[in-house]
Amino acid sequence: MQANVVKQEELYWQAVLTRSELEHQPFVYGVATTGIYCLPSCPSRRPKREHVQFFRLPELAESAGYRACKRCQPKSELTTDPQVELMRQICQYIAEHLAEPLTLEHLAQTFDMSHSHLQRSFTKIVGISPQAFQEAYRMQAIKTSLSQGEDIASALYDAGYGSSSRLYSKAHSQLGMTPKTYQQKGENVTIHYSISESPLGQLLVAATGKGLCSVRLGDDQQALKDELFTEFSSAEIAEDCSQLSDWVKLIVKHLGGKAPHLDLPLDVRATAFQKQVWQALQAIPYGETRSYADVAESLGRPSAVRAVASACAKNPVALVVPCHRVIRSDGSMGGYRWGLERKKRLLEQEHPK
Repeated sequence: MQANVVKQEELYWQAVLTRSELEHQPFVYGVATTGIYCLPSCPSRRPKREHVQFFRLPELAESAGYRACKRCQPKSELTTDPQVELMRQICQYIAEHLAEPLTLEHLAQTFDMSHSHLQRSFTKIVGISPQAFQEAYRMQAIKTSLSQGEDIASALYDAGYGSSSRLYSKAHSQLGMTPKTYQQKGENVTIHYSISESPLGQLLVAATGKGLCSVRLGDDQQALKDELFTEFSSAEIAEDCSQLSDWVKLIVKHLGGKAPHLDLPLDVRATAFQKQVWQALQAIPYGETRSYADVAESLGRPSAVRAVASACAKNPVALVVPCHRVIRSDGSMGGYRWGLERKKRLLEQEHPK
Protein backbone atom coordinates (compact mmCIF):
# COMPACT_ATOMS: atom_id res chain seq x y z
CA MET A 1 0.00 0.00 0.00
CA GLN A 2 2.79 2.42 0.96
CA ALA A 3 4.67 1.58 -2.24
CA ASN A 4 1.58 2.48 -4.27
CA VAL A 5 1.31 5.83 -2.49
CA VAL A 6 4.97 6.63 -3.19
CA LYS A 7 4.55 5.64 -6.85
CA GLN A 8 1.43 7.83 -7.17
CA GLU A 9 3.14 10.83 -5.57
CA GLU A 10 6.12 10.44 -7.91
CA LEU A 11 3.66 10.58 -10.82
CA TYR A 12 2.16 13.76 -9.36
CA TRP A 13 5.59 15.29 -8.85
CA GLN A 14 6.61 14.65 -12.46
CA ALA A 15 3.40 16.38 -13.55
CA VAL A 16 4.31 19.40 -11.40
CA LEU A 17 7.82 19.53 -12.90
CA THR A 18 6.46 19.42 -16.44
CA ARG A 19 3.47 21.66 -15.67
CA SER A 20 1.08 19.10 -17.11
CA GLU A 21 -2.30 17.76 -16.08
CA LEU A 22 -2.87 14.04 -15.53
CA GLU A 23 -5.80 12.73 -17.52
CA HIS A 24 -8.50 11.27 -15.26
CA GLN A 25 -6.33 12.00 -12.19
CA PRO A 26 -6.96 15.60 -11.14
CA PHE A 27 -4.97 16.84 -8.15
CA VAL A 28 -3.52 19.95 -6.55
CA TYR A 29 -0.30 20.44 -4.62
CA GLY A 30 0.37 22.55 -1.53
CA VAL A 31 3.67 24.26 -0.76
CA ALA A 32 4.48 24.34 2.96
CA THR A 33 6.78 27.38 2.70
CA THR A 34 4.08 29.60 1.16
CA GLY A 35 0.86 28.05 2.49
CA ILE A 36 -0.59 28.08 -1.05
CA TYR A 37 -1.95 25.24 -3.19
CA CYS A 38 -1.82 25.15 -7.00
CA LEU A 39 -2.65 23.15 -10.09
CA PRO A 40 0.32 21.25 -11.55
CA SER A 41 0.10 23.54 -14.61
CA CYS A 42 0.54 26.70 -12.53
CA PRO A 43 3.23 29.00 -14.02
CA SER A 44 4.66 29.85 -10.59
CA ARG A 45 8.24 28.87 -9.75
CA ARG A 46 8.65 25.17 -8.96
CA PRO A 47 9.03 24.44 -5.23
CA LYS A 48 11.43 21.98 -3.64
CA ARG A 49 10.04 18.46 -3.45
CA GLU A 50 10.39 18.28 0.34
CA HIS A 51 8.04 21.27 0.71
CA VAL A 52 5.21 19.76 -1.36
CA GLN A 53 2.05 17.91 -0.36
CA PHE A 54 -0.40 16.41 -2.85
CA PHE A 55 -4.19 16.48 -2.55
CA ARG A 56 -6.86 14.89 -4.71
CA LEU A 57 -9.26 17.78 -4.12
CA PRO A 58 -8.86 21.52 -3.37
CA GLU A 59 -11.08 21.07 -0.33
CA LEU A 60 -8.55 18.66 1.17
CA ALA A 61 -5.78 21.21 0.69
CA GLU A 62 -7.93 23.83 2.44
CA SER A 63 -8.70 21.49 5.32
CA ALA A 64 -4.92 21.21 5.76
CA GLY A 65 -4.60 25.00 5.97
CA TYR A 66 -3.55 25.93 2.43
CA ARG A 67 -4.94 28.89 0.46
CA ALA A 68 -5.83 28.79 -3.24
CA CYS A 69 -3.30 30.27 -5.66
CA LYS A 70 -4.55 33.49 -7.27
CA ARG A 71 -2.65 32.81 -10.48
CA CYS A 72 -3.95 29.37 -11.47
CA GLN A 73 -7.20 29.51 -9.43
CA PRO A 74 -7.22 25.77 -8.71
CA LYS A 75 -10.63 25.65 -7.10
CA SER A 76 -12.45 26.94 -10.16
CA GLU A 77 -10.17 25.60 -12.89
CA LEU A 78 -9.73 21.99 -11.75
CA THR A 79 -11.47 19.66 -14.19
CA THR A 80 -13.00 16.55 -12.67
CA ASP A 81 -15.23 13.68 -13.66
CA PRO A 82 -18.85 13.72 -12.43
CA GLN A 83 -18.21 11.36 -9.50
CA VAL A 84 -15.28 13.42 -8.22
CA GLU A 85 -17.28 16.61 -8.68
CA LEU A 86 -20.07 15.13 -6.54
CA MET A 87 -17.57 14.40 -3.77
CA ARG A 88 -16.33 17.99 -4.03
CA GLN A 89 -19.89 19.20 -3.53
CA ILE A 90 -20.20 17.03 -0.44
CA CYS A 91 -16.90 18.40 0.88
CA GLN A 92 -18.12 21.94 0.31
CA TYR A 93 -21.42 21.17 2.04
CA ILE A 94 -19.59 19.79 5.08
CA ALA A 95 -17.30 22.84 5.20
CA GLU A 96 -20.29 25.20 5.10
CA HIS A 97 -22.15 23.35 7.88
CA LEU A 98 -19.41 22.82 10.46
CA ALA A 99 -21.61 24.00 13.30
CA GLU A 100 -24.19 21.30 12.56
CA PRO A 101 -24.00 17.67 13.78
CA LEU A 102 -23.92 16.18 10.28
CA THR A 103 -24.62 12.46 10.14
CA LEU A 104 -24.05 10.04 7.31
CA GLU A 105 -27.84 9.68 7.10
CA HIS A 106 -28.26 13.44 6.66
CA LEU A 107 -25.62 13.62 3.94
CA ALA A 108 -27.07 10.61 2.12
CA GLN A 109 -30.53 12.17 2.14
CA THR A 110 -29.22 15.58 1.04
CA PHE A 111 -27.35 14.14 -1.94
CA ASP A 112 -29.85 11.39 -2.75
CA MET A 113 -27.45 8.50 -2.20
CA SER A 114 -27.52 5.38 -0.10
CA HIS A 115 -25.51 5.48 3.13
CA SER A 116 -23.12 2.75 2.01
CA HIS A 117 -22.55 4.20 -1.45
CA LEU A 118 -21.81 7.68 -0.09
CA GLN A 119 -19.41 6.35 2.55
CA ARG A 120 -17.62 4.07 0.09
CA SER A 121 -17.35 6.65 -2.72
CA PHE A 122 -16.28 9.48 -0.44
CA THR A 123 -13.59 7.40 1.25
CA LYS A 124 -12.29 6.07 -2.09
CA ILE A 125 -12.01 9.50 -3.75
CA VAL A 126 -11.24 11.79 -0.81
CA GLY A 127 -9.15 9.27 1.10
CA ILE A 128 -10.92 9.70 4.44
CA SER A 129 -14.48 9.30 5.69
CA PRO A 130 -16.97 12.20 5.72
CA GLN A 131 -16.71 12.29 9.52
CA ALA A 132 -12.90 12.48 9.39
CA PHE A 133 -13.09 15.23 6.77
CA GLN A 134 -15.46 17.26 8.95
CA GLU A 135 -13.14 16.83 11.93
CA ALA A 136 -10.12 17.96 9.90
CA TYR A 137 -11.97 21.02 8.64
CA ARG A 138 -13.18 21.87 12.12
CA MET A 139 -9.68 21.68 13.56
CA GLN A 140 -8.31 23.90 10.78
CA ALA A 141 -11.06 26.42 11.52
CA ILE A 142 -10.01 26.36 15.18
CA LYS A 143 -6.35 26.95 14.26
CA THR A 144 -7.25 29.85 11.97
CA SER A 145 -9.51 31.53 14.52
CA LEU A 146 -7.04 31.17 17.39
CA SER A 147 -4.12 32.45 15.31
CA GLN A 148 -6.23 35.49 14.37
CA GLY A 149 -6.84 36.37 18.00
CA GLU A 150 -10.42 35.14 18.40
CA ASP A 151 -11.33 34.02 21.90
CA ILE A 152 -11.36 30.29 22.58
CA ALA A 153 -15.10 30.02 23.28
CA SER A 154 -16.07 31.75 20.01
CA ALA A 155 -13.57 29.74 17.98
CA LEU A 156 -14.86 26.53 19.57
CA TYR A 157 -18.54 27.08 18.84
CA ASP A 158 -17.98 28.62 15.38
CA ALA A 159 -16.18 25.41 14.42
CA GLY A 160 -19.07 23.28 15.63
CA TYR A 161 -17.74 21.88 18.92
CA GLY A 162 -20.65 21.52 21.31
CA SER A 163 -18.42 21.47 24.38
CA SER A 164 -14.90 22.47 25.32
CA SER A 165 -14.12 18.93 26.49
CA ARG A 166 -14.49 17.61 22.94
CA LEU A 167 -11.96 20.12 21.67
CA TYR A 168 -9.46 19.67 24.51
CA SER A 169 -9.56 15.90 24.10
CA LYS A 170 -8.19 16.36 20.56
CA ALA A 171 -5.99 19.37 21.20
CA HIS A 172 -2.67 17.71 21.95
CA SER A 173 -2.72 15.41 18.93
CA GLN A 174 -4.02 17.98 16.42
CA LEU A 175 -2.90 21.37 17.75
CA GLY A 176 0.27 20.07 19.39
CA MET A 177 -0.69 22.01 22.55
CA THR A 178 -3.75 23.24 24.42
CA PRO A 179 -5.92 25.81 22.61
CA LYS A 180 -4.86 28.52 25.08
CA THR A 181 -1.17 27.86 24.52
CA TYR A 182 -1.71 27.73 20.77
CA GLN A 183 -3.53 31.06 20.90
CA GLN A 184 -0.95 32.84 23.05
CA LYS A 185 2.31 31.47 21.66
CA GLY A 186 2.10 29.02 18.79
CA GLU A 187 5.19 28.43 16.72
CA ASN A 188 7.74 31.20 16.26
CA VAL A 189 7.32 33.16 13.05
CA THR A 190 10.18 34.72 11.10
CA ILE A 191 9.47 38.24 9.87
CA HIS A 192 11.64 40.27 7.52
CA TYR A 193 11.21 44.01 7.27
CA SER A 194 12.44 47.00 5.33
CA ILE A 195 12.18 50.75 6.02
CA SER A 196 12.59 53.24 3.20
CA GLU A 197 11.68 56.76 2.08
CA SER A 198 8.38 57.27 0.29
CA PRO A 199 6.28 60.20 -0.96
CA LEU A 200 4.40 60.00 2.36
CA GLY A 201 7.38 59.78 4.70
CA GLN A 202 8.95 56.63 6.10
CA LEU A 203 7.51 53.36 4.79
CA LEU A 204 7.90 50.11 6.73
CA VAL A 205 7.09 46.87 4.92
CA ALA A 206 7.23 43.56 6.82
CA ALA A 207 6.37 40.03 5.74
CA THR A 208 6.33 36.42 6.86
CA GLY A 209 6.93 33.57 4.46
CA LYS A 210 3.22 33.71 3.56
CA GLY A 211 2.80 37.40 2.79
CA LEU A 212 2.74 40.96 4.10
CA CYS A 213 1.97 41.24 7.80
CA SER A 214 2.58 44.96 8.24
CA VAL A 215 2.75 48.09 6.06
CA ARG A 216 3.19 51.26 8.10
CA LEU A 217 3.63 54.95 7.38
CA GLY A 218 5.33 57.38 9.74
CA ASP A 219 7.89 60.10 10.30
CA ASP A 220 10.48 58.25 12.39
CA GLN A 221 12.21 55.01 11.39
CA GLN A 222 12.97 53.95 14.94
CA ALA A 223 9.36 54.49 16.03
CA LEU A 224 8.11 52.32 13.16
CA LYS A 225 10.65 49.63 14.04
CA ASP A 226 9.68 49.73 17.73
CA GLU A 227 5.99 49.35 16.87
CA LEU A 228 6.74 46.31 14.71
CA PHE A 229 8.82 44.62 17.42
CA THR A 230 6.13 45.35 20.03
CA GLU A 231 3.28 43.95 17.93
CA PHE A 232 5.20 40.79 17.03
CA SER A 233 7.09 40.37 20.29
CA SER A 234 7.33 36.56 20.07
CA ALA A 235 8.53 36.47 16.46
CA GLU A 236 12.05 36.33 15.07
CA ILE A 237 12.45 39.67 13.28
CA ALA A 238 15.29 40.63 10.95
CA GLU A 239 15.89 43.47 8.53
CA ASP A 240 16.16 42.31 4.93
CA CYS A 241 15.77 44.96 2.25
CA SER A 242 16.70 42.71 -0.67
CA GLN A 243 14.02 40.10 -0.01
CA LEU A 244 11.25 42.72 0.08
CA SER A 245 12.60 45.04 -2.63
CA ASP A 246 10.03 44.11 -5.31
CA TRP A 247 7.07 44.68 -2.98
CA VAL A 248 8.54 47.94 -1.64
CA LYS A 249 9.10 49.26 -5.18
CA LEU A 250 5.52 48.40 -6.14
CA ILE A 251 4.09 50.19 -3.08
CA VAL A 252 6.25 53.26 -3.75
CA LYS A 253 5.05 53.27 -7.37
CA HIS A 254 1.50 53.04 -6.06
CA LEU A 255 2.10 56.12 -3.92
CA GLY A 256 3.29 57.90 -7.05
CA GLY A 257 0.12 56.99 -8.91
CA LYS A 258 1.93 54.58 -11.26
CA ALA A 259 0.55 51.30 -9.90
CA PRO A 260 -3.12 51.76 -8.98
CA HIS A 261 -3.73 48.10 -8.09
CA LEU A 262 -1.88 46.45 -5.21
CA ASP A 263 -2.65 42.73 -5.33
CA LEU A 264 -0.09 41.42 -2.83
CA PRO A 265 -0.28 38.32 -0.59
CA LEU A 266 -1.22 38.99 3.03
CA ASP A 267 -0.58 37.20 6.31
CA VAL A 268 -2.54 39.24 8.84
CA ARG A 269 -4.31 38.46 12.10
CA ALA A 270 -7.98 39.35 11.96
CA THR A 271 -11.34 38.47 13.41
CA ALA A 272 -13.89 37.17 10.93
CA PHE A 273 -15.61 40.58 10.83
CA GLN A 274 -12.35 42.49 10.35
CA LYS A 275 -11.46 40.21 7.46
CA GLN A 276 -14.85 40.90 5.86
CA VAL A 277 -14.33 44.65 6.21
CA TRP A 278 -10.80 44.58 4.81
CA GLN A 279 -11.92 42.50 1.83
CA ALA A 280 -14.69 45.05 1.20
CA LEU A 281 -12.10 47.84 1.26
CA GLN A 282 -9.92 46.04 -1.26
CA ALA A 283 -12.94 45.94 -3.58
CA ILE A 284 -13.20 49.77 -3.65
CA PRO A 285 -11.82 50.85 -7.05
CA TYR A 286 -8.88 53.23 -7.29
CA GLY A 287 -10.24 56.77 -7.53
CA GLU A 288 -13.44 56.04 -5.61
CA THR A 289 -14.51 56.28 -1.96
CA ARG A 290 -17.17 54.72 0.23
CA SER A 291 -18.68 55.85 3.50
CA TYR A 292 -18.44 53.75 6.65
CA ALA A 293 -22.20 53.27 6.31
CA ASP A 294 -21.78 52.07 2.71
CA VAL A 295 -19.30 49.42 3.80
CA ALA A 296 -21.53 48.27 6.65
CA GLU A 297 -24.48 48.03 4.25
CA SER A 298 -22.44 46.00 1.74
CA LEU A 299 -21.72 43.46 4.48
CA GLY A 300 -25.39 43.12 5.36
CA ARG A 301 -24.74 44.82 8.72
CA PRO A 302 -26.17 48.37 8.28
CA SER A 303 -26.05 49.05 12.04
CA ALA A 304 -22.34 48.14 12.30
CA VAL A 305 -20.98 51.53 11.21
CA ARG A 306 -18.83 51.97 14.32
CA ALA A 307 -17.54 48.42 14.04
CA VAL A 308 -16.51 49.12 10.43
CA ALA A 309 -14.68 52.28 11.56
CA SER A 310 -12.92 50.25 14.26
CA ALA A 311 -11.83 47.62 11.71
CA CYS A 312 -10.47 50.37 9.48
CA ALA A 313 -8.50 51.81 12.39
CA LYS A 314 -6.93 48.40 13.10
CA ASN A 315 -5.89 47.75 9.49
CA PRO A 316 -2.22 46.62 9.74
CA VAL A 317 -1.36 46.93 6.05
CA ALA A 318 -1.74 50.52 4.89
CA LEU A 319 -2.41 51.03 1.17
CA VAL A 320 -2.69 47.31 0.40
CA VAL A 321 -5.97 47.37 2.30
CA PRO A 322 -7.03 50.92 1.29
CA CYS A 323 -8.78 52.11 4.44
CA HIS A 324 -8.03 55.70 3.31
CA ARG A 325 -10.86 55.30 0.76
CA VAL A 326 -13.47 55.17 3.52
CA ILE A 327 -14.90 58.52 4.62
CA ARG A 328 -17.85 59.80 6.62
CA SER A 329 -21.33 60.08 5.14
CA ASP A 330 -21.13 63.90 5.24
CA GLY A 331 -18.03 63.84 3.02
CA SER A 332 -15.51 64.61 5.76
CA MET A 333 -12.46 62.38 5.98
CA GLY A 334 -13.00 60.76 9.36
CA GLY A 335 -9.96 59.16 11.00
CA TYR A 336 -6.81 57.54 9.62
CA ARG A 337 -4.33 55.43 11.56
CA TRP A 338 -1.38 56.92 9.70
CA GLY A 339 -2.44 60.59 10.00
CA LEU A 340 -5.16 62.70 8.37
CA GLU A 341 -2.67 64.67 6.28
CA ARG A 342 -1.52 61.44 4.64
CA LYS A 343 -5.15 60.41 4.04
CA LYS A 344 -5.83 63.77 2.42
CA ARG A 345 -2.81 63.47 0.13
CA LEU A 346 -3.74 59.91 -0.85
CA LEU A 347 -7.28 60.91 -1.76
CA GLU A 348 -6.02 63.91 -3.74
CA GLN A 349 -3.61 61.60 -5.58
CA GLU A 350 -6.42 59.21 -6.47
CA HIS A 351 -9.00 61.94 -7.24
CA PRO A 352 -7.16 64.44 -9.46
CA LYS A 353 -9.17 67.60 -10.09
